[in-house]
Amino acid sequence: MEESTRVAREISYEEHVFEEEPFYIPVGDEVETFRAAYRASLPVNLKGPTGCGKTRFLEYMSWLLGREGGFDLPLITVACHEDLTAGDLVGRYLLRGDETFWVDGPLTAAVKAGAICYLDEVVEARKDTMVLIHPLADHRRILPLEKKGGFIRAHPRFLLVVSYNPGYQSMLKDLKISTRQRFAAIDFDYPERALEARIIAGEGGVSEELARQLALLGEKARNLGEKELEEGPSTRLLIYAARLIGQGVGARRACETAIVSAVSDDPVMQQAMRDLVAAVFP
Repeated sequence: MEESTRVAREISYEEHVFEEEPFYIPVGDEVETFRAAYRASLPVNLKGPTGCGKTRFLEYMSWLLGREGGFDLPLITVACHEDLTAGDLVGRYLLRGDETFWVDGPLTAAVKAGAICYLDEVVEARKDTMVLIHPLADHRRILPLEKKGGFIRAHPRFLLVVSYNPGYQSMLKDLKISTRQRFAAIDFDYPERALEARIIAGEGGVSEELARQLALLGEKARNLGEKELEEGPSTRLLIYAARLIGQGVGARRACETAIVSAVSDDPVMQQAMRDLVAAVFP
């Protein structure tokens, strides 16, 4: 395997140009707000619980803004983790035989191509790595390439987007103030029941009645208020349950698999969830 291919796999990022419209139902004015931020070249922070639609929203906006502008607007996604280095994001020199050559990282590729670079769960990345995005996330819009002794200016269509879940903030895992205040922030949450039912029906391919039952289950589970339940079932998990039901799995079994066992390992909490499932699907 060539070194460039091996390193690209180590960096592990995904790039998409969406030819077809991703399914997304706006919850509020997030589409208009993001559109304005993009046109003003403002970096954006998407804040909200796991599985509430942040990534799907960004996929939709990548498609929508490209369609409105008459150009391809790729979405380059990086799943952040504690071992993510500056070289993983920016790029690195490789040696092949007697020759040294440079391989762009996903952030550099996005800056050059005029893409949206999405740093998912950015608080999982090392803080010293995040410092390198500061010049990109202010009026300078430049990316320093220290190993090459220079910098590159961002393409006019480039946009930097990060996301994280404030529910899991801690003193050890939070955005530095100097980083946080470089981003316009859009708050996300789980949609209200009627809208969530529409999303479940559209994504899960089930009837409106079944979607309403699953949305009711999600609402009730999130309101349990038990300390053992760090976070209630996401819209994503409700869609998973819908898809299992659509494949012929019984409603209770689908909810057990996609929701009850997924949200908690605590036996008491799981039983409380099963009681809710039984009440919704008698």
